[in-house]
Amino acid sequence: MRSFPVTDAIRSYAVAHGTWRPDPVVRGLQAETAGLGDAAGMQIGDDQGQLLTLLARLIGARRAVEVGTFTGYSSMCIARGLAEGGSLLCCDVSAEWTEIGRRAWASAGLADRIELRIAPALDTLRALPTAADIDLVFIDADKPAYAAYWAELVPRVRPGGLLLADNVLWSGRIADPETDDANTVALRAFNDLVVSDDRVESVVLTAFDGLTIARKR
Repeated sequence: MRSFPVTDAIRSYAVAHGTWRPDPVVRGLQAETAGLGDAAGMQIGDDQGQLLTLLARLIGARRAVEVGTFTGYSSMCIARGLAEGGSLLCCDVSAEWTEIGRRAWASAGLADRIELRIAPALDTLRALPTAADIDLVFIDADKPAYAAYWAELVPRVRPGGLLLADNVLWSGRIADPETDDANTVALRAFNDLVVSDDRVESVVLTAFDGLTIARKR
């Protein structure tokens, strides 16, 4: 078999055999996020969090940008993987949800690495310098805007830098021709955009909810 159902037990086993296992700060953040109800489903899992940390370390990332922060777990994972003196810019529109993250970042000793800007992400991205000096990007926000975020970020990523986009398989609906809701249609268009963009080389992981990993040429 080339694949098998990933149960909670399998996921827990995998996380337990990774380097960055969840500590009390992470567990507290996850518990508080779970209290938000259905919205908690937007939080990435521990297995994906470990991957974010490793990818940041693999490329020696010093400057990173996250679009869509929610309650701050993915931000923690990226920030802990940054090189000494590194910084992460987080873009979000919810002061309420990100306040949960702010507290967790402080408890984890990561607050000095993370800058949060509460504003429409496109406004924040368009205001960034145009120099190609970003090492790592993680996009996990409103799906119809993925293509617009991509357009702003690719030119600002250095050669050899990484752009990551979450939820690109959308629980498998992406490959169902009968599914035509706005999010699915937008993600299909985004996936077509990435694969045809000769500025990057990319793969789509069939793990999590689908994760695009693109390397700037």
